[in-house]
Amino acid sequence: MNNVKERLVNGIIKENPTFVLMLGMCPTLAVTTSAVNGLGMGLTTMVVLALSNVFISLLRNIIPDKVRIPAFIVIIASFVTVVELLLQGYIPFLYDALGIYIPLIVVNCIILGRAEAYAYKNPVLSSLFDGIGMGLGFSVALTCIGAVRELLGAGEIFGIHVMPESFVPVSIFIMAPGAFFVLAVLTAIQNKVKINGEKKGKDMSKIQSGCGNDCMNCSDADCTHRLYDEKADGTNKKAAGSKDEQTKEEKKNG
Repeated sequence: MNNVKERLVNGIIKENPTFVLMLGMCPTLAVTTSAVNGLGMGLTTMVVLALSNVFISLLRNIIPDKVRIPAFIVIIASFVTVVELLLQGYIPFLYDALGIYIPLIVVNCIILGRAEAYAYKNPVLSSLFDGIGMGLGFSVALTCIGAVRELLGAGEIFGIHVMPESFVPVSIFIMAPGAFFVLAVLTAIQNKVKINGEKKGKDMSKIQSGCGNDCMNCSDADCTHRLYDEKADGTNKKAAGSKDEQTKEEKKNG
């Protein structure tokens, strides 16, 4: 249960794909003209991410290491095709709004990155919740960006008019430059909150931490990178110990 919670928190907060890792920028900037589009893109990506993680984890002992990337792409493309057909059949307005960015989920660096970094090395349940956590984090980020752009650019949120009649929409926010402005401001706010918290002595490690590859000072007990490093370090120490014992034995006999 702790591992499941850690995977969800990791994807939504600690390693949020958009605000922390800065991955998947193409759909983030292109489809977030409204909150509905952002939420739809995020949830679509989450479904593909979770299912592909499960299958890659199931097949991790079967897929040869040399062809793992092509294998990942085939698995991801299969689920993207299924999701695309379902959207086209049951949610046509969202299918039309997302357009080419649905098939481009196949090469989304978030999905390929989690397949390589986590699903290919971990059991099925952990991989499933890693995909759900990352997908939810992506969905939250895209929905926030879409909501801000829609509010400022059209005076609406989820298609509901909320601004007063005197409000003059700033149309640039529903155009391409608006995506950069909103993403920059939301990321800056997150950084400001973290800096202020650290100045007050609060533990802000759960905000924009990610993996700094500093395993010696890392406090995340479930970090897969540190676990692999510890295993490798233990193996090296064991090998070094065996070599020392062999040298001592040779000196004794010699």
